[in-house]
Amino acid sequence: MKKPICIDVEKAISKEVRTPKDFEELRERIYERLHLMISSTTLKRIWGYLNDNVQTRPGTLDILAQFIGYSNFQDYANSKVQHQEEIQSSPVMSRKLNVQDDLKVNDKLLLTWHPSRQCEIIYMGNLSFRVLSSCNTRILAGDTFTCSLFIEGEPLYIDNLRQASRPPVAYVCGKKSGIRFERIF
Repeated sequence: MKKPICIDVEKAISKEVRTPKDFEELRERIYERLHLMISSTTLKRIWGYLNDNVQTRPGTLDILAQFIGYSNFQDYANSKVQHQEEIQSSPVMSRKLNVQDDLKVNDKLLLTWHPSRQCEIIYMGNLSFRVLSSCNTRILAGDTFTCSLFIEGEPLYIDNLRQASRPPVAYVCGKKSGIRFERIF
């Protein structure tokens, strides 16, 4: 079984490291990026390609962690532990808007999300919206969709997005940093 650091290095280079040539290429890429050398034999040991029970030096693990953007291996290990301990479920503490309870027909909202995306929508009733205008997004004026809940700082999941003659699709706005909303009067 591969070590987590090996898996993350492979993700960073978008390639699985399996052959002697792969280890040579990885050695070169590490040197090109960091100007630090790890021998391909050492890389083979870390990946388990060689079974010789030699202990990996902390400095070598630091280089691999730096290669994928961490300051050292301890920083990398701490981020892994923190990621595993992240809460998977919690009550919503942000500002929210429940469409059925909080909106009336013809109420307008301005939705914004990164980077520089915005969409002005109007509520048509029955959880349905029509896009009045948009900027820097694939959602266009005239498109329609359904949605039941807006939560500030969370992704917005919309359903039945209808665009021109295309079949309806589900769509996510603000997937990485969430959306902001405000009423327009």
